[in-house]
Amino acid sequence: MTDKIIPLADIRYASRIPHIPSDLQAPTGLLADTLARPLRDLRISVTDRCNFRCSYCMPREVFGKDYAFLPQTSLLSFEEITRLAKIFVAHGVEKIRLTGGEPLLRKHLEVLIEMLARIQTPSGQPLDITLTTNASLLAKKAQSLKDAGLQRVTVSLDGLDDAVFRRMNDVDFPVADVLKGIEAAQRVGLAPIKVNMVVKRGTNDAEILPMARHFRHSGVVLRFIEYMDVGATNGWRMNEVMPSVQVIERLQAEFPLSAIDPNYPGETAERWRYADGAGEVGVISSVTQAFCGECNRARLSTEGKLFLCLFASQGHDLRALLRGQFDDAQIAGAVGHIWQSRSDRYSELRASLPEDKLPGLDAKRVEMSYIGG
Repeated sequence: MTDKIIPLADIRYASRIPHIPSDLQAPTGLLADTLARPLRDLRISVTDRCNFRCSYCMPREVFGKDYAFLPQTSLLSFEEITRLAKIFVAHGVEKIRLTGGEPLLRKHLEVLIEMLARIQTPSGQPLDITLTTNASLLAKKAQSLKDAGLQRVTVSLDGLDDAVFRRMNDVDFPVADVLKGIEAAQRVGLAPIKVNMVVKRGTNDAEILPMARHFRHSGVVLRFIEYMDVGATNGWRMNEVMPSVQVIERLQAEFPLSAIDPNYPGETAERWRYADGAGEVGVISSVTQAFCGECNRARLSTEGKLFLCLFASQGHDLRALLRGQFDDAQIAGAVGHIWQSRSDRYSELRASLPEDKLPGLDAKRVEMSYIGG
């Protein structure tokens, strides 16, 4: 008899079997963690695979042809994802974002979206269902995603110069096809569309103004994201981070801007409006201006591990409960206990502690491609 082979990807990151409280109480939608942060946003990774090899997320030298991705049997089924989504909504989640990897690589994703679109909040409101994509498959899928109940998309695009973009995605994918995907999403009404640009000093910071010029007057909200130290494989260095304040200064030199209020509590982007009415831009400053104090997001990995921070090194294995004959009340109790114990604030600590004192240095931080952005 041969030993059972455990797929490497299933044991790559540490995880706890969640504790189920003995005094189960029905969710009230008012769950709060140790820092009084509510649970409002659930990000669900539907695949750990991607067809790009961006250096800041899935560098080719790590995620090469021999990399062990999750087998299909390890992934949560659409039924399991929907079951967990209902439990999280009962606890207060109002927004679900589908991520990856590249989520459009997950077969029949429209079926999952249809299932999630049927869920309502306790007050009878529909969920805000969104998706983050590199847009490589968006042109052909936009209509079916909209028909299934998807409301909005966020597209990752790190520059308009074709040579720069091809070099950053490292699979020779052209900018023109991403722009076609954005146009298709606009055409079918997956709006307002957001475009996220990760700014890496010395690599694509020259693309800041061309991106702004292109998306002004388009209805697309362009957001610039500071290059982050997510995971352990992207070779992150602080000197490659362009602080958001410098991005705004560069934009202001050509386009006068005025600051505007957040759309909702816990929004990650700092918003700015063009003075001439051409739309808005945003900056996400998780390195230089941490926003941990208002973070209301939980992240569910492809095979059902719950992570409480983008920079976490350990998760909570909800799949073990889903496949272990536990009922919804027990799983809801476990989720409530996990969130009420949450104290994560990595970005704030990064700014206040010496590098050798940061939490999680003795463990392998989870990769962005595994947990979603």
